[in-house]
Formats: sequence, structure tokens, C-alpha cells
Amino acid sequence: MPCVGDWLNSPLSIVQGIFAQNVPNSDWEKKVTEYFKEKLKENNATNWVPSLNDVPVHYLKPNSLVKFRCMVQDMFDPEFYMGVYETVDPNTNARVLHFGKYRDVAECGPQQEIDLNSSQTVTLERQTFYCVPVPGESAWVKEISFFASQARVSPSTSYTPSRHKRSYEEDEDMDLHPSKQKEQHMGNSCCCGGDIHGCVEPKRLETEASAGHHVISPNCSPPLDLNFPLPGEKGPACLVKVYESWESFKVNDVLEVFGVLSVDPVLSIVSSEERDSSTLDPMECMDTAEEQRVHSPPASLVPRIHVILAQKLQHINPLLPACLKEEESKTCEFVSNFMSELSPVRAELLGFLTHALLGDGLAAEYLILHLISTVYARRDVLPLGKFTVNLSGCPRHGAFTEHLYRIVQQLVPASYHLRMSIESMNHSRFIPHKDYTANRLVSGLLQLASNTSLVIDETQLEQGQLDTAG
Repeated sequence: MPCVGDWLNSPLSIVQGIFAQNVPNSDWEKKVTEYFKEKLKENNATNWVPSLNDVPVHYLKPNSLVKFRCMVQDMFDPEFYMGVYETVDPNTNARVLHFGKYRDVAECGPQQEIDLNSSQTVTLERQTFYCVPVPGESAWVKEISFFASQARVSPSTSYTPSRHKRSYEEDEDMDLHPSKQKEQHMGNSCCCGGDIHGCVEPKRLETEASAGHHVISPNCSPPLDLNFPLPGEKGPACLVKVYESWESFKVNDVLEVFGVLSVDPVLSIVSSEERDSSTLDPMECMDTAEEQRVHSPPASLVPRIHVILAQKLQHINPLLPACLKEEESKTCEFVSNFMSELSPVRAELLGFLTHALLGDGLAAEYLILHLISTVYARRDVLPLGKFTVNLSGCPRHGAFTEHLYRIVQQLVPASYHLRMSIESMNHSRFIPHKDYTANRLVSGLLQLASNTSLVIDETQLEQGQLDTAG
């Protein structure tokens, strides 16, 4: 088993070492990026980095290296932070330089104070993305990614849970059976080890918010809307803080990020005090209370990831090489090995789809062409490469479309079944829109990642009245 070094468990200590050695120079940030890039190339090390897609947040060590496969749902305004700051000891006047990168809260040693007027202070800028798990990601993609990851068997954290790490689906099962949860956590108070990240309650609130449940007790604030595009989605939403090349990313891009996990309870306390305070100077804080609530959610529900490395994914299929457009040896080898099996696989798939489409071989041919098509360019409003298929004459009962959608789910990495009924068209939110009060992009059903298969079921259409939204 590969040795898990400090770069995985305590990446900030590695950054501190590089910063201390190169503090007079300005290239210490590039050396940090190169260091982690080389480490992740060794011995398939990416599989040893815990993934927020597989492991609940409260089972991960704060300030450890994590990864997250996600879609950029919204982009917040850039924020300023102290990239370099100086602390001073009032007793001895000893001064120490610190780095503020990859941190939410400035840190200083005992008997030290931050010198805000120091000439050594460097103010920098970073971009914050609001990221959610890839909408409509197929179960087989999650399963393969989960079993390919070896991080779940590594020594976990400073917080030792009373049970093995579970996937989000298993956590949902525990939420549906509170008696199980009570039995397994008997004797554990809300905060384990004094940290809010060991709390089971935020996980319950997260699943309730994602499921759309609004159970509000008199002494609690309303549940946080995690703003998932599709209803019933599970997993964490994250504030991803990007330090370099954020101009290359845009909304709806699918990313895999490696960075430092930040779930500092101080973030929740500060944001709560800001919202509750009615004495804020309007000149110092121009944000509305709703905007503060959306942009500074509790860290236990919406953790922060300070990105060290980020890459835009061409696809999310774990069975394919990551780069399909580059002339790499791995890609060429994969394609050459697969070409010999292409003809029998296509014949088998054609026969399977013909049977699923009630013996219609021509419809099966068109469906295969649809599944392999992709929009490769856009000219004004014309998407080049789009190949939409309309299957008519289908049985009117819902079982056929459900079975057909399950088949599509097994063939594509991401999909969604959109049931076009009068009620859904009148009450569903299809297109994202800007909420200027909260200064955020409110998601809609059609805010999906590239190459997501959309199965639109028109067999449920019936006579009725469409309102303005419908």
C-alpha cells in the first residue's frame, strides 16, 4: 500500500515549508502547484485522495487534501484576501511572515497579533465558484468511481467515526430510519471532538434541503437551499475558491478539483453574526441579508475547497481515458484495442435496442446515432452536431418510457427523464434565472452539463390549461 505522506493529510504544512524557503521570491506559488502536480502523478495517487462525491463531509479531516467532481452552477464576485501578512509579538516585537492562500481564516501563533499596517502585506484576488455534483450522473459512474477510490481504506482523520464510511446513498437510508441513526450515535453529542464537522445534524439538514423538505422548528432558521438543478439530487454543494486561471472556466463546466478542505466552524459563526447584526455600517457592507446567507452558508453544509489543481473534464465516463482529443499513448492504445471489438459490440447493442423498441430496427439505428452524436460547435443560434430523435407511436402507459429511460441510463454517464405533463410545465423551473436580491443564479431543470442525455416524455401530455410559465 502506498505511503500516505504529509502532502495528503496536511497539505498546508507542505505549503508552509515551500513558502518559508522561497519567501523573498514571488514564485513560491508555482512551486506549490508543481509539487502537488508531481505527487498526484506518482503510483496512481489520485485514487488515494478522498472524494467528496463518495465520503460525507463530516468524515473528512479539515485542512486535508480532497477532490471533487462537480459542475459549476454559479460564479460569485471575486473576493480579496491577504496573500501574505505579517504577525508581531507585542512582548518581543518579533515579526513572522505568513501566507493567506488556501485559507479562509488568517492564522497566527500564541502571543501574536496581525499587523494590518505592515508594508509586507500583499492583497490578492481569488474567484469563488458555487459547484454541485454533476446533475443526473448515472449510478454506474458513481459506483465505478467509488470502488476505484482507495482513499476509503486509508487512515481516516483526527475524528474517528463509530462506523465505516458510507456513501451518500447509505446516509440517505439512515436519514429515512432515525432509529438506526439514534442507535449508532448513542452517546455522541452534536459536536465530536469539539468540531462542528463531526456533527451528524448538518448531514440530516443537507439531505432535507436537497429533498425539498421544509421542516422548520421555531428556534431554527429555514433550511438552506442548495440550488441543485435537478430535484432529488444527493451530495454536497461546495464553494470552490480558485486562485489561478479562473477565466478559463465558465458556468456549466464539469471540473475535477484537488484542494484543501475548509470546514472551519468560525466561518459559520462569523456569517451568522453578520446576518443577525442590525448595526452594520451600510458603507462597510453593501450585501443584503439574503446575499450574505447565500454567499456565506454554514461550512458544515457547504464546505469550502481551496483549489490547488483544477482541470476541465471532457467527459465523466470512468471507463475511458481522461483525454480523448490528445495524441497520447494511452489514448491511442485504448482506441486500437477497442476497434477490434467495435463491430460485434455494435451488433449486440443494435439487437438489444431493437428488442427494447418493440422490434423497430430503424428506430434502434437512429437511437444509436443519437447516443454517439455531440454538439461540436455553435454558429450563432445553430448547434452543429445536434441529432435529436423523436420516437412516435409509443405505448401510452408510463411503463414503456420508464424502461426505455433505464436503458439509456445504463448507456450514458449522465441523463435526466423530463416528464412533460400540464402540472410539470406550469410549476417546474426550466431555465436558470438571476436572483438580484440574493445575487445568485437560481438553477433550473435545463441547467445541465455538456453531453447530458435528456429524455423528454410527451406521452403524459393531456388536455388542460397552461399558465404563463407553462
